[in-house]
Amino acid sequence: MNRYNRVRKPVKRYGAERFLLLTLLSFAASVSLTRLFLQLTGYPKLGSGTLHIAHVLWGGLILFAAALLPLILANRWVYDISALLAGVGVGLFIDEVGKFITQNNDYFYPPAAPLIYAFFLITVLIYLQVRRPPPREPRNEMYHALEAMEEVLDRDLDEQERDDLDKRLKSITTHAEQFPDLASLANSLQKFLYSQALIVLPDQSTKVERWQVKINTWASHHIDRARLRFTIVLGLGLTGILALIKWVVFLSHSLGPDSSRQALVEMAAASSVDTPAGMYWFVARLILEGILGISLLAASILIMLKQVRRGVNLGYYSLLLSLTTVNLLLFYFDQFSTIIIALLQFTVLMGMIYYRKGK
Repeated sequence: MNRYNRVRKPVKRYGAERFLLLTLLSFAASVSLTRLFLQLTGYPKLGSGTLHIAHVLWGGLILFAAALLPLILANRWVYDISALLAGVGVGLFIDEVGKFITQNNDYFYPPAAPLIYAFFLITVLIYLQVRRPPPREPRNEMYHALEAMEEVLDRDLDEQERDDLDKRLKSITTHAEQFPDLASLANSLQKFLYSQALIVLPDQSTKVERWQVKINTWASHHIDRARLRFTIVLGLGLTGILALIKWVVFLSHSLGPDSSRQALVEMAAASSVDTPAGMYWFVARLILEGILGISLLAASILIMLKQVRRGVNLGYYSLLLSLTTVNLLLFYFDQFSTIIIALLQFTVLMGMIYYRKGK
């Protein structure tokens, strides 16, 4: 290819995974806290008469601000603020999705909760994809190097950042024959990095980094593999028991004066199921929860019996299935009370991932 042709290939922004993580966390917090606030306050309305200012409007306004900031301002810290605002804005916006997929503007429309959860999962998948390191191509490295040079403009370049920047520039110079223009620019920037005119601060950690060090230090002193394994056993057992609660209720009713069909109908009615299609989905939910509960308890027992590898693998894939599939049905029937269960499952899953990495 002629090297003088224009290049339009996209380049992942430096620090994109951090910005997307901020968006994810603020998105989850926005939806959860909004629902909690509305439930505690009795779903108040802002406005009077025919006027009603729904929080979807505030979400749109915040999203607009999140889009405008990086277009107007060039500072790197703008991306952090934009990421936070984007998460809050999309949370407020999508929380009212039930109103826009129903003719009667039903905020409590049951499929709204699984739709929000599915949207969140899609964003998580995007985040996992973005976390993968990009190919170390000279063009990518120069993009990131030029972004990092913004620290010079803010008088915030420390020694570690300079060393990282120097490594990027050196990797570009190794491709001098293929990219002579980029290599020439990299050489010039390298000379500037070690010139006396450059202001370089001593290594200094941010508050977040200091907290990370404290947490890692505490974890290394208090969480050994034996304790972590014991915690995983408890977590898997608890999630398995929670998944089997519906079955316990069903069996207790079936063994009593009610027949199995009558018990099933009563349980479905308690979950506001009033259509044949809803009954089918409720039965599917019951079956999947039963399979999931048994597999999670089996994983817990396997780990206790020293079959750690099998138990961790079984628990890992069971929790993945639950978080990506079964929870969609749980959000449909139980709405946002499922958030607590999903958080517990996610915490146990992260514990198992950490345990597997420590092998």
